[in-house]
Amino acid sequence: MTLNKEQERLAKAYSNKQDHEDWLEWGPYLSERQWGTVREDYSSDGNAWDYFPHDQARSRAYRWGEDGLAGISDPKQKLCFALNLWNGNDPILKERLFGLTNSEGNHGEDVKEYYFYQDNTPTHSYMKWLYKYPQKAFPYQDLIDENARRKQFPESMEYELIDTGIFEEDRYFDVQVEYAKSSPTDVLVKIKVTNHGPDKAPIHLLPTLWFRNTWSWFFDVKTPVIEGATKGNIGVLKASSDADGSTDEMALYCENPDKLFFVDNETNNQKLFNSENKTPYPKDGINDHLIHGTESVNPELKGSKSSAYYYFELESGATQEINLRFTADMDNQAPFGDAFEKVFTDRIAEADTFYENISPATLSDEQKMIQRQAYAGMLWSKQYYLYVVSDWLKGDPVGPTPPESRNRNKEWSHFYADNILTMPDKWEYPWFAAWDLCFQTVVFSRVDIEFAKKQLLFLSHEWYMSPKGAIPAYEWSFSDINPPLHAWAALKIYEIDKELNGDKADTQFLADIFRHCLMNFTWWVNQVDKDNNNLFEGGFLGLDNISIINRSDLSNLESRLGVGVNMNQSDGTSWVGMFCLKMMDIANVLSVENHSEYAHLVSKFFQHFVFVADAMNMNRTECNINLWDDEDEFYYDFLTVYEQPTKYHSVKLRSLVGVIALFPVATIDFTKLEEHSAKSLQERLDWFLDKHPELLDLVKTTSDTDKNKMLLSFVNPERLVKILLRVFDELEFLSPHGIRGISKVYEDNPYTLDLQRNNVTLQEQYAPAESLNHAFGGNSNWRGPVWFPINFLLIETLLKYNEFLGEDFQVEYPSKSGNMMHLGDIAKDLSKRLIGIFEKDQNGNRPVFGGNQTFQKDERWNNNILFYEYFHGDIGAGIGASHQTGWTGLVAELLQTLK
Repeated sequence: MTLNKEQERLAKAYSNKQDHEDWLEWGPYLSERQWGTVREDYSSDGNAWDYFPHDQARSRAYRWGEDGLAGISDPKQKLCFALNLWNGNDPILKERLFGLTNSEGNHGEDVKEYYFYQDNTPTHSYMKWLYKYPQKAFPYQDLIDENARRKQFPESMEYELIDTGIFEEDRYFDVQVEYAKSSPTDVLVKIKVTNHGPDKAPIHLLPTLWFRNTWSWFFDVKTPVIEGATKGNIGVLKASSDADGSTDEMALYCENPDKLFFVDNETNNQKLFNSENKTPYPKDGINDHLIHGTESVNPELKGSKSSAYYYFELESGATQEINLRFTADMDNQAPFGDAFEKVFTDRIAEADTFYENISPATLSDEQKMIQRQAYAGMLWSKQYYLYVVSDWLKGDPVGPTPPESRNRNKEWSHFYADNILTMPDKWEYPWFAAWDLCFQTVVFSRVDIEFAKKQLLFLSHEWYMSPKGAIPAYEWSFSDINPPLHAWAALKIYEIDKELNGDKADTQFLADIFRHCLMNFTWWVNQVDKDNNNLFEGGFLGLDNISIINRSDLSNLESRLGVGVNMNQSDGTSWVGMFCLKMMDIANVLSVENHSEYAHLVSKFFQHFVFVADAMNMNRTECNINLWDDEDEFYYDFLTVYEQPTKYHSVKLRSLVGVIALFPVATIDFTKLEEHSAKSLQERLDWFLDKHPELLDLVKTTSDTDKNKMLLSFVNPERLVKILLRVFDELEFLSPHGIRGISKVYEDNPYTLDLQRNNVTLQEQYAPAESLNHAFGGNSNWRGPVWFPINFLLIETLLKYNEFLGEDFQVEYPSKSGNMMHLGDIAKDLSKRLIGIFEKDQNGNRPVFGGNQTFQKDERWNNNILFYEYFHGDIGAGIGASHQTGWTGLVAELLQTLK
C-alpha cells in the first residue's frame, strides 16, 4: 500500500533507524492549565485550586509544567511557544484560559472561554486553532460573582461567558493560529486576527517563547537564555540549549515586530509574598510593562522568557496576519516569502488527503467535518505530563520541607511520569484519567495507532502501575478505582490494526498488554472482592456517584447509621466479568502463535467468568445478597448493614449500574480456535457441565444453527429482552440522543431508600443536566445526562449479541411502540442518535449548542464543534467540560463504523 505524505512522516517518526526523522519533535504538548493542579500544590491542606490560583499564574513560576494559548513545545516541555493577547481594556494580558475553580463554579470547575481545535495531523505537520477574544474588558469578576450566586440554587444553569453580553454587536476578534512544519525542527506560524465588531478596535499580539523553569528548584543549575536581535524588518529570538542539553538551539523569526520584550521566567516574590526578587524582570514583567508602563523588561534583550510585540488598529471586518518561523536554522537569511506560503499550501492539502483516506466515502461532508474536528481535538489534547511523586512529597532541594499533612498519593511513591500523554481535557482535566485514556486510545488508533499502543503501555508499566498491580486513576487520587478497560482497549486497537494491516497486526503489543493485565486482574480479584464471594466493590467506578449512596466513601453513611456497611456493586462485578472475557479473547488470539503459553489461560479466564457470572445471577440465600431483582427484572447494587440482625437492602435505583451488566459478552467459535485451545476449552466446558451444570444455566447460550458456537454472557436471551425493555423505554432510559444515566421515571417521583435505622432515608431524582444533589462533592452528574463512553460500549454490546443471535432475534424498539427490530439495527439507530447531537437538524440547529442562539445561527460559531463531557438527557445540549474529546471523541469511531 502506498503511503500518503502524512503517513510517510508518521512512519519516519516511529522508525528505529538511526537517521530517522522525528516529525513528533514539536507538538501541542503544552498544557492549557497548570495552575490549580495537584502537581503545583505544596499546601498543607491539599486544596490545589486555592494554593495556586489563576490570579497568581502570570506572576509565579510553575514547578512541573507550563500552560498557554495555542501552545507548542518540545517533547519534554523545556522550550515553549504560545500566543499572548491584549485588547487594550483587560486588566491583564490574556496569557492563559480563564475558568472557575471547583469551589467557585456553579457546577464545579468550568472554563469560561471559547476556543476551538479546528485541525491537526498526527505528526502535527499542520495544526489550526481558533479563539474568540472579546474587545471589551473580560468579565472575570462578573463570572465569579454570578456563578457564586447561582451556586445557592442547584437547578440553575451555569453562567457562561456569552451570557455576560460581552459578544453583543459581534464585538470580538477571531484569533486564528496555524502551524505548518517544513521539517521536524522547522515550524512555520501564521496568526490571523479579524475584527468582527462594528468599530475600529485595537489589538496587541505577543507571540511568546520561553523556557520552563527547571533551575530554581535546585542548587547550581544553569539558567538557559533567550537573546534578541533584529535583522532589517525581522526580529529574532535565539534560545540557547538548556542546562542538560536536551533542547537544541532554536530561533523564532518574527516578521515586522514593533518591539522585542525580555524577562526571566521567575516568580515575582515582591508582588506575591513581599520578599526579595531574584531578578528585576520577573515572569509578569511583560504584562506590567505593557499595561502599567513599568520598567520591568530587560533593555539588554535577554532572559528566559521573551515576546515579539505587535500592535494593530483593525477596521471593522478587517483581518491582520503576522508570520513567524520557529526553527533550528539559526542563520536563516530568508525565513519568509513564497516558499513560506507554499509550505502551508502543501501541508493543508496533505492533511486533506490524510483524512480523506480515513473517512468512509459514505459519510456526508457534514459528518466528515464533525469527525475531523473530533480527531483534531484528540490530537490537540496531547500534553507533556511530568509528575515524580517521591520528589513532590519530599519537596525540592531549595524549598522548605513540606508539612507532614501533605501526603496525597503517598502510597504511590514509585510513580514516575515523564511522557506525552493524551488528556481528557487540557483545561478542565490536564492530567490523565485511566479509563478515559482507554477510550481515547481507541479513537487514536485510526490516526496514530503507535501512539495509541504506547499510551496503554505507559499506564501498565512499573513506573505507573503499583507493585500490587493497581493502575493509577488520576492525580487527585491515584488510589481511586476506574473500570478495568485496558484489556478491552487493547483488543479494540488490535482489531482496528488487523482491519488496517491484516496479518501484519501487532500481536507483540497484545502480548505485552496481556502480561500487564494479568497483574491488574490479580489485583482486582485480591483487593476489590472483600468478602471473597466474586461480588465486587470499587467505589463510584468513574460514574461520579451515580448511586444514591456515596460508593467511594461509605464512612459518612456508617456514621449516620452507627454501624458498618458494605456495598456489592452490580457494575463493579460486571466490569470484572467483562475483564475476564476480554482476557479470554486476547489469550485465544495469542494462543494461535504460542499455544503452550496461552491456551490454558483461555480456559482459566473462561472458568473465572463462570464463577463471577454465577455470583452475579444467583440468589445468595446463605447471605441474602441478590444483585438481580426478579420482580423489577433489572440488576441493582446491594447494601449490607451490619446491625443486629444484619439487614440487606437492594438499592433499586434503575441506572447505568444495571445496564453495564450487559457488557460482559463473548462468542466462542470452536472451529476458529487453535486446535489445542479448542480441545482444552471443550474439556473444561464438559467438566463444568458434569460437575456444576447449574453454573452455566444463564451464562451459556448455544447456537440453534451451529453447535460449534456458544455465547457467554451474564444474561440469556430471555433475560436480555427483559432488561432491554427498560433500556429502550422512552419514559426511562431512551432519549432522542442516546441512553440516559438513570431512569427518567425518577423525575417526578424520586427514588427513596429507607434504611430503617436512625431515621436515615435517602432520595434521588432524575436530572437531565447537572445533578441537583451536591452531596458527594458537586461533580455528581451521572444522574440523567447522556454519556458517550457507556453508550459506545452498549452499542458494541448489542452488535455482539446480534452477531450471535441473528436478525430473527428482535425486541420492541422503542419499548411499548409495537415496532420490532433486531439488535444490529437498534445499535445503528443509537449511533445515529449520538452522532445527531452534533449534526444540523432541519432548522440548521445542532442539539449540542442547546438554546445558545449565537452558536446556532451564526456560521462563524456554528461550524466550530465543541465536544462536551456529557449531554442533556432530553435535548442533547452539551454540558460540563467543553473540550472532552477525551471520550466524546468516540463520535469519530461511531462515524467510522456507521453503515
